[in-house]
Amino acid sequence: MIRLEDTSGAEVAAAIAAERHRQGSPTTGMVMTLLILADEEHQEEATSAAVRAARQHPMRIITVIPRPSSSPAPARLDALVSVGGDDGPGELAILRLRGSLAEHAGSVVIPLLLADTPIVAYWPGAAPLDPSVDHIGRHASRRITDATMALDPAAELRARSSTYAPGDSDLAWTRLTAWRTVLAGSLDTHPIPHIEEVVIEAGSQLPTARLLGAWLGLRLSVPVRVVEVDSTHIEAVTLATPDGPIDVRRRPASSSARDHTHDDGRWQNATLSRPGAPATGIMLPIRGLDELLAEELRHLAPDSEYGAVVLSLAPSGPS
Repeated sequence: MIRLEDTSGAEVAAAIAAERHRQGSPTTGMVMTLLILADEEHQEEATSAAVRAARQHPMRIITVIPRPSSSPAPARLDALVSVGGDDGPGELAILRLRGSLAEHAGSVVIPLLLADTPIVAYWPGAAPLDPSVDHIGRHASRRITDATMALDPAAELRARSSTYAPGDSDLAWTRLTAWRTVLAGSLDTHPIPHIEEVVIEAGSQLPTARLLGAWLGLRLSVPVRVVEVDSTHIEAVTLATPDGPIDVRRRPASSSARDHTHDDGRWQNATLSRPGAPATGIMLPIRGLDELLAEELRHLAPDSEYGAVVLSLAPSGPS
């Protein structure tokens, strides 16, 4: 790590370029810029996950940590810079904005943005009410929030629905990729069975459950109920049909024995049951933050499916 104290965005950019030159490697391999706006509580996990994701998507990671002061304090920027190394080919700048500079993160990062590459903004903790017009978000074509980390996830989803703009996404939605794939596959029959109701069993106030329920409600046009269980994840989804339930259910940890494995050796940690067919083992992995970020960064076009789902959560009634 290169430490720069009481510096500027331009000097940080120059330090990255100088370190690249010293190593004899150009910046042309960077495919995007990832802007992370976080407090001290969330910055370390988010930055570490982004560095791991950079193994798949070489990028410049700029972690911005505002440190406002309750009393008047001089504006100051302190930075840590890292280029390449054992963690991958990316570039990392961790910026701590002190005093009045904490209110001007959007201006500070401008010299660090890579030209002619996509810019992605990510808030691992508290997100702005409207990410698309935020001083960091306005630089980005993709904006990633995480309703799971909010103190009130339901209120966070309402905020996301009221200010949604194309390019917005949320990691609570990304966590549903495996569930959506399995459920869509379970209905891939001819003819598609008539679904009467959907029941989701999930932990209390889990935003993934609300998003999954909204998605299934839109796609199937049926009532959806969320039943709270003692868990921090979605545990089961049951589709009621006249012939019997289609049920996708996680196995308890004690039953995930080694005799339930896929051809590649991974454990099958869930069961799919359908009327008239034997139950089959499937995989519903609980992925790490780096895997979720890597998935988001693979698809930089607006996620229209997420847009339709989150907009369906907007409060109804007269304006």
